[in-house]
Amino acid sequence: MANRQVQGAAPREWTAEVAGEVLQAGDRVMHPAHGVGRVSHIAVEDVSGFSLEFVHVAFDEAQLTLRVPSNKVRSIGLRRIASRELIDAAMAVLQGRARSAKLVWTRRAQEYQAKINSGDPRVVAEVVRDLGRNAIAGVQSYSERAIYETALDRLACEIAVVEGIEKADAVTRINEQLTRATA
Repeated sequence: MANRQVQGAAPREWTAEVAGEVLQAGDRVMHPAHGVGRVSHIAVEDVSGFSLEFVHVAFDEAQLTLRVPSNKVRSIGLRRIASRELIDAAMAVLQGRARSAKLVWTRRAQEYQAKINSGDPRVVAEVVRDLGRNAIAGVQSYSERAIYETALDRLACEIAVVEGIEKADAVTRINEQLTRATA
């Protein structure tokens, strides 16, 4: 599959194949480990005698600028913001029944962290759904709460950008979906 998006084509739903499309300055992007950012510019820089093209991504909330080599964009999972349809699918996941795993917490924590770092909003919504039931009841351990808040933050940031709302409003919307599902 080609790495370039055809001009004039409708934006596609995010999949692993779409990750790494050609980015341009000003594009809103999602980094699996850092959340929502904006491509500030793309520049060729000399590093150890080699000319490399870097995509500079600014994360305003974390006051972080990340330089990603263009040839690594796909492998790290840097992608454009999800479509509205994909966000709707993620919100539908929140209404599903929470999956309770019989695994030891350390193993579940690793699985949850891998799901969060996948970058797929539907998978991140699964983590929010599965850990959200204890958040509502207020019976979470410290590590469970930390993973839940990370997943909630990633999902809320992307929903806020897609819906054009504040992050706090996106968190409220997610919590409403979770309480409807548990009622």
